[in-house]
Amino acid sequence: MSRKGKMIELKGDQGFTLGAYLVTPQDAGTSPNGQGLVLIQEIFGVTDHIKELCDGYAERGFTVIAPSMYDRGEKGWQSDYTGEGFQRSIELAQKFGGPNAQGDIQAAIDFLKAQGTDTIHVTGYCYGGSMAWLAACRCTGLTSAVGYYGRLIMDMEGETPSVPTMLHFGDKDASIPIDWVRGFKEKRPDITVHIYDADHGFNSDRREHYSKEAADLALSRTLDWFAKAS
Repeated sequence: MSRKGKMIELKGDQGFTLGAYLVTPQDAGTSPNGQGLVLIQEIFGVTDHIKELCDGYAERGFTVIAPSMYDRGEKGWQSDYTGEGFQRSIELAQKFGGPNAQGDIQAAIDFLKAQGTDTIHVTGYCYGGSMAWLAACRCTGLTSAVGYYGRLIMDMEGETPSVPTMLHFGDKDASIPIDWVRGFKEKRPDITVHIYDADHGFNSDRREHYSKEAADLALSRTLDWFAKAS
């Protein structure tokens, strides 16, 4: 399917050149709202679904960039949701999706800044949800952050975001124990946590656990979050 944006090259951590999907409000045929968004991929790469999400935010006036976080291992990697491709995605996330993530996300933030965008948010899904939390805690230049069902947040729960941060979780998500989510919500009043009657991946209409009701509500809350922080 033809998308509204284009792939560009982004100078990331330690000068490494990685790909990134960039889409502007002008590409989407609408007026800019003056805000930028770094949108971080699921574990499967910068897939058509991720590009579609970027296009959706561009249609709402955001300039959006989605860095290809595994390019050090496989340039432009995209996989299916099951089978060998999925297993390879897990390997790439473990080997290449973590060590340079902070610098690569910072490069995406700086890229948007260089376009004259002062208000910049970050969001992400699955692996990207964890990286949105990491960015909120470790990167500079952000205005707010929203993470969707990021399992690795459990390993970084002691860190403190420097910007207003909201997290979305599903109560049927076996990969993120709901008892941990509820406990985290209780002990971290500085973080806004929403729990949905949904499973992991509920935001993706390409996946079996898609929940339109949860996805629509989470998007509404996310857009309100960005607007309030701006």
